[in-house]
Amino acid sequence: MIAEKIANFLSTYLMNKKIPLSWLQLTREKTRLAVALAGIGFADILMFMQLGFRDALYYSNVRLHSSLEGDIVLINSQSNAILSMRSFSQRRLYKALDLPAVQSVHPIYLDYTAWRNPETGRPRSILIFGFNPEVNIFNLPGMVENLDKLKLPDVVLYDRSSRVEYGPIAADFEQGKNVTAEVRRRRIKVVGLFTLGASFGADGNLITSDVNFLRIFNNRQRGLIDIGVIKLKPGADANVVTQELRNYLPQDVNVLTKQQFIDFERNYWASSTAIGFIFTLGTIMGFIVGTVIVYQILYTEVADHLAEYATLKAIGYTQNYLLTVILQEAFLLAVIGFIPGFTFALFMYSTARNATLLPVFMSLERAILVLFLTIVMCFFSGAIAVRKLRSADPADIF
Repeated sequence: MIAEKIANFLSTYLMNKKIPLSWLQLTREKTRLAVALAGIGFADILMFMQLGFRDALYYSNVRLHSSLEGDIVLINSQSNAILSMRSFSQRRLYKALDLPAVQSVHPIYLDYTAWRNPETGRPRSILIFGFNPEVNIFNLPGMVENLDKLKLPDVVLYDRSSRVEYGPIAADFEQGKNVTAEVRRRRIKVVGLFTLGASFGADGNLITSDVNFLRIFNNRQRGLIDIGVIKLKPGADANVVTQELRNYLPQDVNVLTKQQFIDFERNYWASSTAIGFIFTLGTIMGFIVGTVIVYQILYTEVADHLAEYATLKAIGYTQNYLLTVILQEAFLLAVIGFIPGFTFALFMYSTARNATLLPVFMSLERAILVLFLTIVMCFFSGAIAVRKLRSADPADIF
């Protein structure tokens, strides 16, 4: 129904603009038009899904970084990403207090460990963070109200957005049940829930106190931290203080602003792993597939009406005019074919989001980008197909 209304609107618009030829050419054979629109829609869905998963990859892996309540971050200079953090001495972090602009510093421990599903007993790796709960440094839902609970021994906060393979932890806790589990062969109790979300690097997350973290990881040395968060005094320039810290601290730590820390993680997934490249390649392949499909449709359209185009050239219409007609057809195919592709992509995003718990959402920027790529794809195909018109010589045809 919606597609029919759009078609009627475009038909009326084109007639009023005195350019009915391209529209009549497309609608003359309904089956061919349907095949063309299906091909363009498929190419759009392919591009939407690849770009959606790529952006979900980047966003999901920097949600922790964005949640940090700080202005500057210290990490080991040999660290590449959250997945491969190296520890460093917290003395480096506390040494930053020597600068007048620094207000407070907060060490964070993190590691992957084995979580055992309390129902099935199956182990699964989970990411766990440890920090001093006297001050909240995670801007996450559920953190503020549960800070005092973290001061108890052998307790953790569980990420309610973790995958179901860890067990019905969030559901049982919200029903008032006593939830306990085994983490690295140590019995712990879930005393609260927070929301962070699964990522390509971690399917689930736990937060606990630094004391409990070192109890769980009894082989870890106290004072060897993984992330150092620095809060600055009001009015301090983070970029200036970052440069001062780089000059002041030893070279074994990397000093980053919060945004640089986010970009550091994002760049790792974009350039240092195969995943980012694969999604980008998938987008390019979608573009190529769409180009080939549209080219075949437009080339066939030109070949079937070569005599008519030759007649137009014989009565005085120029090659540029005929090129305009073909490009109009290409533009109409791009716009109309984008609609089913966009609609089905919304459905696929919802399905993927429910299945993977990854933040696969449609954005206005992505929709505009795919529409632009679709128009370019169709214009490029039309420009190639129109070369057939150069051979449309009335003397040869008639």
